[in-house]
Amino acid sequence: MTRLRITLIIAVSFVVVLVGLAGWYFFIRDDAPPPLTLAAAVATTTISPPGLEAPATAAPGPSDASVTAAPEAAVTDSGDPWTIDQQGTIVGYRIEEELARIGGNTAVGRTSQVTGSLVLEDASITEMFVTVDMTTLESDDRRRDRQLRTRGLQTNEFPEATFTLDEVIDIGALPAIGVEISATTSGTLTLHGVSRTMMVEIKAQFIDASTIVVVGSVEVALADYEIEPPTGLGVLTVADVGTFEFQLTFRRPVP
Repeated sequence: MTRLRITLIIAVSFVVVLVGLAGWYFFIRDDAPPPLTLAAAVATTTISPPGLEAPATAAPGPSDASVTAAPEAAVTDSGDPWTIDQQGTIVGYRIEEELARIGGNTAVGRTSQVTGSLVLEDASITEMFVTVDMTTLESDDRRRDRQLRTRGLQTNEFPEATFTLDEVIDIGALPAIGVEISATTSGTLTLHGVSRTMMVEIKAQFIDASTIVVVGSVEVALADYEIEPPTGLGVLTVADVGTFEFQLTFRRPVP
């Protein structure tokens, strides 16, 4: 075999590999954003405006909300409502789908157009209500977003989703700034015009005396909310169960 022929074979093989890698990168790889986590939320959430920062307290670290708390936390539970700051808030869906000529893919749609409030009283979260503007959900594909207006979530017909806390979350005692709170609670999710009660595991952390971040997710069966999987237009199948995920930043009003 001549040197020229060997060189050509090597060159062709290299091109084939490059084409294969490019095809994987642009058409097959699943580059969905990672699930929402408390650690990521805390790392990206800003503290309250100057004048509302809390004095130094215990060093950050995991804790059991019902057991561990700082003896003198900088947070106070006046009973005044804390309202959502959209700049630190993300709500959305995550669901597996099978796409024509591509294969498996994780579809993720999110929005920050969220309103709501939380009431902290007697070292307990006594109220929490969240409303999501479903018409503003955005994924990595505008075709998917347009389709969900009239199919699947049908956001044109059901423009809002809401979540209401059904039971008091007893923190036990006000935790120190930077200490993680974990709790499992009951709430009502209204989606696609259907309301259902569900158990939700949440994690929360005070960023300062006037800012708390709450993160969680829950599996949602489409049939429970009378949602028809929006197949077609290149989407072969959609999983029967998806995930509703949220990162909520609540701030106490400036005195």
